[in-house]
Amino acid sequence: MFFGLSPPRELELGAPDFNWFFMVSRGGVALSQQLARSTTALYDSTEYQYIQISKVPTLHFQASLPRLPIPKLEDSCRRYLNAQKPLLNNEELQNTSSCVSKFLTSEGQSLQKLLLQKNAENSHTSYITEPWFDMYLQDRKPLPINYNPFLVFVPESDPKYDAQLVKATNLVVSSMRFLKSLKNNVLEPEVFHMKPEKSDTELFRNVTRLIPSRFSWYGAYLFKAFPLDMSQYKNLFNTTRIPELGKDRIFHDSSAKHLVVLRKGHFYAFNVLDANDSIRSPKEIAACLKAILEDDRPANRYPVGILTSSERDQWARARSHLVETGNQEILQKIDSAVFVMILDDEIIGTDYNKLIRTYLHTDGTNRWFDKSFSLIVSKDGYGGLNFEHSWGDGVAVLRYFQDVKADISKKPRFHPNEVDELSKESVNVERLQFSIDAKSESIIDQQKIDYREWVNRLCVDFMIYEEFGKEQCKKLGVSPDAVMQLAFQLALYTLEGKSVPTYESCSTAAYKHGRTETIRPCTLETKAICVAMTQKQVELSKSQLKKMILDCSKAHNVLTKEAVMGQGFDRHLFVLRRISEESGSVKPAIFQDPAYNALNYNILSTSTLSSPDVMVGGFGPVVPDGYGIGYMIQDKRLGSVVTSYEGSRNASQYVQALAHAFKSIHDVLHT
Repeated sequence: MFFGLSPPRELELGAPDFNWFFMVSRGGVALSQQLARSTTALYDSTEYQYIQISKVPTLHFQASLPRLPIPKLEDSCRRYLNAQKPLLNNEELQNTSSCVSKFLTSEGQSLQKLLLQKNAENSHTSYITEPWFDMYLQDRKPLPINYNPFLVFVPESDPKYDAQLVKATNLVVSSMRFLKSLKNNVLEPEVFHMKPEKSDTELFRNVTRLIPSRFSWYGAYLFKAFPLDMSQYKNLFNTTRIPELGKDRIFHDSSAKHLVVLRKGHFYAFNVLDANDSIRSPKEIAACLKAILEDDRPANRYPVGILTSSERDQWARARSHLVETGNQEILQKIDSAVFVMILDDEIIGTDYNKLIRTYLHTDGTNRWFDKSFSLIVSKDGYGGLNFEHSWGDGVAVLRYFQDVKADISKKPRFHPNEVDELSKESVNVERLQFSIDAKSESIIDQQKIDYREWVNRLCVDFMIYEEFGKEQCKKLGVSPDAVMQLAFQLALYTLEGKSVPTYESCSTAAYKHGRTETIRPCTLETKAICVAMTQKQVELSKSQLKKMILDCSKAHNVLTKEAVMGQGFDRHLFVLRRISEESGSVKPAIFQDPAYNALNYNILSTSTLSSPDVMVGGFGPVVPDGYGIGYMIQDKRLGSVVTSYEGSRNASQYVQALAHAFKSIHDVLHT
């Protein structure tokens, strides 16, 4: 903020007094210098530079986090078999049981021994870290839809702060404040508070910060608080996934001070940190963004960003050619940027479907899907992000998302009335101009066509159920997440009369370098209630159905607790299979069994990032004939974004069935 100054009144009588003029001029210079100093001091202040200044250092608990446990082989085999039971007929189940028994008594034992040995030799990390990174980075599928999720911020309460320039500026400033706090180890550590009234307190912070890092986790545990892994956070910023043949790599450059901005397929860069690593003033950042918004060039005929939507080997070859034709420096600038800010020229209005498509995929011409995350602001001021998934998971992204949202809402640093005060003197924006030859032009033109054909096959729909939410579920004695997952099962059973492999993502961030585990929400209990509610041969009373729903909730709670504690089976079997492949030995029967591949072909892929700050979020199907279901559980409502591909399954039909499923479950629970 700048202090307002009243101009001196003109002399009213006689000839100009040059002495006076000289004195006022000198005073004006002195005053402006003083103002500049006070302004600089204001923006150099700790209050401006940091979003948080935590008493407990950001990484204080990291050294003492418990390691991700390796489940017992017999437990994983039992859980795997339980997950197969609702999906297989008697003959298939008998065959799978035989494969599991053989694995448990023979090959599995030697693979488990190798895993335990490898884990003991790598005590600095978790057993899932390397193979999980490899799984992402070796996959050749394009990133948008297949992997990159999106989140959209709830709009600001004052619409003036949703003007594109104002919103973009405040998002940049608050993001940099988050980054500075993270880099300087003063961002509040991520802690799951079982009893917030006891642990989310000054006493907790004062006590735990005094405990040495290697023991600090145990101090938190005494307060029934569980610090979460924060190793992924550094890759939120200055990070890009770079395509290479066979396997991509993650690039990180923490020294870069600039932002890359995309608009109309053109690239721009400007520094958001000065030579002292201080965040530039809001007006300086706004002036740079305003200059970009006022650039009247037509849309880029050959937008290089579309290539990040390609199959990964194809993009790796195209990128190599870009490097050969003199674009190494520009690519380096994009790769090292703090993040990418995307300014879109389209107006979304109230079209929810368009909003989802804009943040999930759009036409790809004004995107860079390889970046750790891109902040996207529409012409009419919707704000959100699209993020690359290999470097990290939703826990880190949601923490950043919520902290930034709180910051731009409670204390925005740039205000609508300051737009007209912006000076062009502080603008130093670099246009990044790719050198494009005929070969690159041809590749870009073809990718635009291919991508358009692909995204046009994607069906997108959504539903919001206002009748009940988290509060009412808890009053009725059922888990809100269990209700959501049961509704997903019931909707599909209503349409197809069968149960299908279902994936629900669950974070294992309570452990050092934990990633995710799978909850398998398709259970014998959900199948039983789906049969009972869709097939009328056996009429059950509502009280009987209610008991069955409560049984579903209990079973789901057990699976969730196991997954959170690192006691699911999916990651364990995944790593054992990788070790088997690396050893070159004969593939165990359990992994040759068609049922294993079928279980991992997830028709229903579900994930939630529930927060009152999230307006909408989602992702694409993970298999060509599946559904991608991003869902939210809020206090008074439930919502889902559903995606599918034409010609296989239909998102709109599924959404209709889902609305009916919610109503049916709601009716039963209210008996």
